[in-house]
Amino acid sequence: MMDNVSSMFFLSGLSETRNYRFTIFFLTLLCYCTILVFNSILIVTIIVDKTLHEPMYILLCIFCMNGLYGSSGFYPKFLWDLLSPVHVISYSGCLIQALVMYSFACSDLSFLALMAYDRYLAICRPLEYHSLMSKQRLVKLVCFSVITPFCMMSTNIFLTSRLKLCSRHIARLFCVNWIIVSLACYPADTTLNNIVAYITIIFYVLHGAFIVWSYMYLIKTCVNSAENRAKFMQTCVPHLASLLTFFVTGLLDNMYIRYGSRDLPQTIQNFIAIEFLIIPPIMNPLIYGLKLKKIQHKILI
Repeated sequence: MMDNVSSMFFLSGLSETRNYRFTIFFLTLLCYCTILVFNSILIVTIIVDKTLHEPMYILLCIFCMNGLYGSSGFYPKFLWDLLSPVHVISYSGCLIQALVMYSFACSDLSFLALMAYDRYLAICRPLEYHSLMSKQRLVKLVCFSVITPFCMMSTNIFLTSRLKLCSRHIARLFCVNWIIVSLACYPADTTLNNIVAYITIIFYVLHGAFIVWSYMYLIKTCVNSAENRAKFMQTCVPHLASLLTFFVTGLLDNMYIRYGSRDLPQTIQNFIAIEFLIIPPIMNPLIYGLKLKKIQHKILI
């Protein structure tokens, strides 16, 4: 049994990449810089241009800010580890990193649900759109989408912090709450953790179900109207692309953590673990910047 407060975790995800460490470092640095530049351009464009101060673009701006938040929880530490002979992280640092990673992922899903709701109102209830998506309501919905994931993940992390752990080795590139829980000395102590974790999962599965229902209803509404079809193709296709990217990367990671084989090569395990931190933060600003004509025009001016 280890002293949690003063202990250090050893991250063994980089154990098989020693010969390629500098190559991976420069590729990772390039990836992080790309995420910073692409998302920052979109954020600054929306903030500076008052004609883009509409619910859809405000949500997109916050969506990109969340991508920067999640990336900051992984890339700086990972870049440091690539240049360091020992890959360790403090107990408190590990819990904070896990909190950042998964509050980012849950907030992403909340924002995707909010963006689906916004498109539903704009296309299916256009006459009521401005009253239903007023600035006051938008602020409330955004606050809910930020605070709720943070509080839910904080609860999960708090329950993890009370466990006595019997190992300091994490076979990942970064800290994951579920893996920290699996290091508990007494599995019976993790019952409450499991209950809260599954409540969290169900809560965000319902988000996913709402998004699917919204787009099914949108597609049904748009089939018989050329004007609505044009709106759908212009504003909803980027949302669907972001949603697909998020679901594929997030689902693969979560399924692997719980049910995946440990016989997979470490390189493949690493890619599955970090793809949700690479693909969505890069693809989202590209998808929206290229597809939404209003933003594309402002960026290219």
